[in-house]
Amino acid sequence: MNTKELDAWIDAHFDEEVRFLQQLVRVPTDTPPGNNAPHAERTAELLAGFGLPAEKHPVPVAEVKAHGLESITNLIVRRRYGDRGPTIALNAHGDVVPPGEGWTHDPYGAEIVDGKLYGRAAAVSKSDFATFTFALRALEAVARPQRGVIELHFTYDEEFGGELGPGWLLKHGLTKPDLLIAAGFSYQVVTAHNGCLQLEVTLHGLASHAAYPSTGVDALQAANALLTALYAHNAVLRERRSQVEGITHPYLNVGRIDGGSNTNVVPGKVTLKLDRRMIPEENAAEVEAEVRALIERAVAAHDARVKVDIRRLLLAHALQPQSGNAALVKAIQRHATEVFGQTPPEVGTPLYTDVRLYGAAGAAAVIYGAGPRTVLESNAKRADEHLVLEDLRRATKVIARTLHDLLA
Repeated sequence: MNTKELDAWIDAHFDEEVRFLQQLVRVPTDTPPGNNAPHAERTAELLAGFGLPAEKHPVPVAEVKAHGLESITNLIVRRRYGDRGPTIALNAHGDVVPPGEGWTHDPYGAEIVDGKLYGRAAAVSKSDFATFTFALRALEAVARPQRGVIELHFTYDEEFGGELGPGWLLKHGLTKPDLLIAAGFSYQVVTAHNGCLQLEVTLHGLASHAAYPSTGVDALQAANALLTALYAHNAVLRERRSQVEGITHPYLNVGRIDGGSNTNVVPGKVTLKLDRRMIPEENAAEVEAEVRALIERAVAAHDARVKVDIRRLLLAHALQPQSGNAALVKAIQRHATEVFGQTPPEVGTPLYTDVRLYGAAGAAAVIYGAGPRTVLESNAKRADEHLVLEDLRRATKVIARTLHDLLA
């Protein structure tokens, strides 16, 4: 097969691909609140119009609500070409953080300006619903494989850790891929990523009138001492260097603080939510034990009367570098070099993703798709998130060519 035939099919159907992405962006999937089943229904409807029926796998409501979400239906499009050959999964997530403030374009308008499509999840990662779908369509139209299986996995729990997205599909035996290509967010081929520990820390003091502060136990002052200790710990973490290119060192961040009842009341309760990024070389259990001990020591040293409750919100293990994904990496790099004119590097990322769940299940995985040159350029998770449409076109060609190579 001449790769020009695949490229030509994608060029001829590119306007249709853009319209497909626009329709996906126009259905909100803000998480929280996480009412994502309607988006899955719309996606399945659009896929059926392409002759790609999707299996619908709704997650039981009780499980969804226990995770603080409202509805999840995961989709699998399964295309079997022969008994021999690998099963290749392509995964992208539809859930996304709420748009927030500062937009100059409608976050659900899918407006196109100067070759860029604007909207929440336009880049991460509804773009790769389109990349993967149209790469599959191109392959079947031009060079239908005679071996192997391709599966499209469109899931809806990446923002909350992935356990009810890919994790749920894998746990219930609904898929067992040999190879995985997951939604990308840069020109790079990502083969490892950080882990993440998130904790909720509640400090219990004793509220009292501000006119009589000695009658209370100030939880906010204890929180101040704790914050000082936590951020000072980053000096220690900066000395723990990763050997994975693209990943530097661990980091600890406090992302939210809630507490107090009024300006004239000594705060009796303060809650912190913290995020501890873990490099691939770290042991997650040891990291959690270290952070918990640090919290307890800092609070006890400030005021032993303050009670501390620590609750784990998330423990996402790192994606370790794998030896089995070499064929994936080489194929993507070869075709990206031809399509983009430069070879994308193989790197790790300080982000964490649900790709780790596929890796833990034995799939050789890479992260690559219609990302911008760097993740920051797309404004992902910020106002005016956007996708350069030419990046979508080029990434679709790279994925289609790669699938052909792997199933030839």
